[in-house]
Amino acid sequence: MKQVTSKLLIVSALIIVLCELIGKISIPVGKVNIILFPMLYAVAIGLIITPDLLGKKIKALQKVLGNKEVKLAGEFVGMALLILGVKYGTLAGPNFQKIIEAGPAFLAQEFGHILSPLIALPLALFLGMKREAVGATSSISREPSLGVIGEKYGIDSPEGSGVLGTYLIGTVLGTIVFGILGSVSIHTGIHPYALGMACGVGSGSMMTAAVAALAETVPFEMRDTVVAYAATSNMLSGITGVNFLIFITLPLTNKLYAILEPKLGRRGVKSNASN
Repeated sequence: MKQVTSKLLIVSALIIVLCELIGKISIPVGKVNIILFPMLYAVAIGLIITPDLLGKKIKALQKVLGNKEVKLAGEFVGMALLILGVKYGTLAGPNFQKIIEAGPAFLAQEFGHILSPLIALPLALFLGMKREAVGATSSISREPSLGVIGEKYGIDSPEGSGVLGTYLIGTVLGTIVFGILGSVSIHTGIHPYALGMACGVGSGSMMTAAVAALAETVPFEMRDTVVAYAATSNMLSGITGVNFLIFITLPLTNKLYAILEPKLGRRGVKSNASN
């Protein structure tokens, strides 16, 4: 175990040094600047050097970064996000009055959870998914969703496969996408505080990538408040998201599935009618 931890720490340190040397990159696209941060490079590099990608071509790489190291890396990420959450939480205190004043807005945005099945479920069915679509589209598929879907259907069920697949894709690609969205969202004309709230979707890694990029584009005096809004929103999304999933979005997804699957589903794919 010590050897696995040592190899992981060395590889992580090398990635950090390389990404920091590259630094922040600003890519002008018309009137918009897409800002890329070292965190995004780290995610991309970490994905590429895994045993399932570059490790398949370079066998020596598997000796340094194998499946054991990858599994341990997931646990390390969870621990790091907890520490980061505490850091962001300290910004909530100085901005407590502003957060209280924005209370109704924080609560109203939680109804955004309903959009997941309304938008993603028809697309998933059109692409050929069956009951996997229920697990994949009833939420943004983070850790609480894994627990709810796993408890109700079993993680080895089609619904469990759907939520787990979305969770893994969101962890890797979601961080990159959110980082890019955070840098360009200011050009939508939406108020920076509203954008800060939007960064908090119940995922520590996605929120961090989005708010770090957003904070670079807003006026300096707004930065701490934007981060505080994002952290508060992220906490609320994680808490209320479970209740929305259990009582609203999961029943809604099942209902929509029963209505839409006969119309949009592909007949050539075997359906598992678990409910």
